[in-house]
Parts: sequence; structure tokens; C-alpha cells
Amino acid sequence: MPEIPYSHLTIDGRSVLGVGPEIAVVNPATEAEIARIASASVDQVDEAVRAAARAFDDPSWSDPAFRAKTLRRFADLIEENRDVLMDALISEMGTPVNLTSNHVLTPATYLRWFADQALRDRSVELGANATFSGVSRIVYRPVGVVAAISAFNYPLLIGVSKPAAALAIGCTVVLLSSPQAPMAVNMLGSLIRQAGFPPGVFNVIAGGAEVGRALTEHPGVGKVTFTGSVDVGRKVMEQAAKGLRSVVLELGGKSAAIMLPGVDYKKYAFQLHARYARNAGQGCGSPTRILVEESRYEEFCAASREIYARLKVGDPRQPDTILGPVITSAQRDRIEAKIQAAVDRGGEIIAGGGRPDIERGWFLNPTLVGRLTNDDPLAREELFGPVSVVLTYRDIDEAIAITNDSDLGLKTYLFGDRVQCMALCGRLRVGTVQINGGSPLRPDAPMTGYKHSGVGSEWGEDGLREFVRPQHIDIAFG
Repeated sequence: MPEIPYSHLTIDGRSVLGVGPEIAVVNPATEAEIARIASASVDQVDEAVRAAARAFDDPSWSDPAFRAKTLRRFADLIEENRDVLMDALISEMGTPVNLTSNHVLTPATYLRWFADQALRDRSVELGANATFSGVSRIVYRPVGVVAAISAFNYPLLIGVSKPAAALAIGCTVVLLSSPQAPMAVNMLGSLIRQAGFPPGVFNVIAGGAEVGRALTEHPGVGKVTFTGSVDVGRKVMEQAAKGLRSVVLELGGKSAAIMLPGVDYKKYAFQLHARYARNAGQGCGSPTRILVEESRYEEFCAASREIYARLKVGDPRQPDTILGPVITSAQRDRIEAKIQAAVDRGGEIIAGGGRPDIERGWFLNPTLVGRLTNDDPLAREELFGPVSVVLTYRDIDEAIAITNDSDLGLKTYLFGDRVQCMALCGRLRVGTVQINGGSPLRPDAPMTGYKHSGVGSEWGEDGLREFVRPQHIDIAFG
């Protein structure tokens, strides 16, 4: 592996080896073990949180200009080392090299936006009170130490953007990587030191459930932010609640894509199917329920089969590969079992399915399944694989009802006339609506989930305010 250390943790500004259990890192494209990383111990979690608490009280980090400068330098270093970081991501999670922008360059863009936000004065002058006996001012204070827990599917995007918001506002951070993808996140430690973060401001640790629990329950933590599954998010919330600390949770999705009446299927078919296929379907916002007019079902199926021929599965280091492997063999087995169970219940494989002819690696062909209802488990459960379900509707009211009939509410995709799409947005119980494909991720827009898809917001001004508490300053006259 490259010149940036990936086996060391970063605690209190120092590069240290973990003394907890080892994490075996296996390349999902080759099935070869590529590293063993010692996780943090519970004592090292305590050390990291205490270091972050000391750094929070250090006046140097309370200087907005210094915070902005440091975050910008961190962004520059990520860009300068993009090839090394992406190489680690390809090796540990099998993501295709053509997603370098999403995985490495977008985090740098987010850092620069958050750096600018560090310079904003968010205080509010309320003026005189009702009796004209005094004036009031509202200022916003950082919550303190933030525990940020990343996920394996976008380790750097999540592992950078979570801390970026907290750091910009003046908090300090302990970042815990996913045990399924710790290498690239650990590599951030070297860049953190080069960027000039004061010791303890930004700590990076690795570990499994025991380490996560020690972090979320630590009395020195003021806020917990987590990205992952609904089930684990529920546990994180329960653990944080023991200390009456609040959480930001970005959880699962079962996003619907409504193909409005009369829409040209061929115009949007590639971006629709590539959206849930990329990153091997390991994305919470993927359109994994596709709603089409009942009378045009076969037309949509035909258009989809044409596109599936272009969804190349294979070596993630090849620039034309769209789908690499899923993260583990157990995950592949789980996805295949869910698809087969749906077929046994009467579903049909419209396109794709099965495994590609590749000797090693946990590869799956993308799969499009039809002839199911929205009550079927395949239409309700987040698979985290390159699988989508085609559902039919008779009119737009039924399409909206099907879309909203889910425990999850992260995104909805609308394809069709823009004016008609805009008119439907208010009826959708989701945090994000993307019309005709939308645009690339932007740091100034909030990511939030309705229902079981999350608590609180990430990114944008809403995401920044998750890490502050208001303080009322009441000044009497005379």
C-alpha cells in the first residue's frame, strides 16, 4: 500500500497503533486479505474523547479564521493525495475508479464550503424587550466533543463531511470508521497532522461494536452523528440517550422513482438504472422502487433490457466498470436469497440477475425484478445491493400513495414534465426530491430523512446547526 499510513489511529495529534482486536481487511474484488489493523481499545476511546475535550477548551480552536484556514488546507491535502486515497478505497471496498469524484473530490468540496461557514456570525439581536427594560441577544455555542461514526459505502465522503460541519462550528471530533472499511479513513490522520489541526481537535479511531458503544456512551461526548442501517441507528440512539445527548442519524432508504405518465423511458433509463447499480448498489438514496404506468410496463421492461447491456460489472480499476463487488460474501448471499425468495413469490427477473463470469470476488449482476406489489419484502427492505423493483400504478394519486407507503423516507425521484413534478413535491414524505435526475451532491443543501430514514439533518445550514446550542444573553438597562 502507499506512503500514507493506514494502520495507525490518530489520538491527540499523534499517530498510534491500536491495542484492541485486529480487523482483517479483505479486498472484495479478489477475496484476498490485504491488511490487518489493530482497533482501538476502550481505554484508547477514553483517551481520544479526553483529548478532544481538552482541545475544545483551547482558545486557538475558537478562532473562526484559524478553523477556516485549517479546513481549507485539509481539503487541499485530500485533493493532492486523491490517487492514494482512491487506491485504498478500491482495495478495501471494491468501488470503481470512475467514482473518484464522488468518493474523494466531493469531500474536498464539502470541506471548503464548511470552511467558509466557519466565518459566519450567526448571532441574532432581538432588541428591546416588551417593557423596554433591556435587550437580548442570541448566540450559538458549539456543543463540545462530537462522536462521528462513518459507514463502509462512502467512507471518506461521510468520514469527512460529518466532522467538517462540527469542526467548522467550533466543536472537536472523534471519528470512528466502519470496521468494514477502515483503511482510507485511518489515512486521514496523516493529512490531519499536515493540515495543522491542534492536537486533540480531530481524532480518528477504528473498531467494532464495543468501540462504538464506548464512544456513544462516553460522558465526555456532547453529540453523536451516525450513518448506517436503521437497526444500528436505533442502538446508537439508545446508547446516546443514556447520557441525554442528542443524535444525528442518516439511516436507510427505499427510494421510489416515479416515471410520470407519458415520460420518455429511453431518455432517462440509463441514469435511472446506473444510479442504483453504481457502487454495487451500496447507497442509501438509490432508486430501488421504480413506478411505471400499468399500461406501459412492457415498454419500460424493453427499454431497461437495452440499458442493462451497458452496465458493466468487473474490475473496479477499469475506468468503464460501473459495478464492482459488494462488500462481503455474506452480503452477496443475503441479496441473492432475497431475490430468489421474491421470484418464488411470483416475481419475475426483468433484466440482469445472477453472477457474472468472474472467477474471484463478490460480484453480482444488477437485477431488475417485476410482477411484485409494494407489500412484498423486496419492495420494503433496504437490500444495499444493485437491485430494483418495478411497480405499476394506474394514476398519479396511486403512484404517490405507493411511494409514501414505506417506513423509510429519504428520497423520491420524479421523471417527467418539470411543472408537473414540482406540483407533486409537497405530497411526498421524503427529505429530498430529485427531478429528472437532479444534480450532483451539494454541501449547502441538507440531507435529511423522514420517518425511519433519519433524525436531524446533515450538510447545509441545517446540518451546521445540529452542532450548536443557542445561548440567550439578556442585558438590563441601567
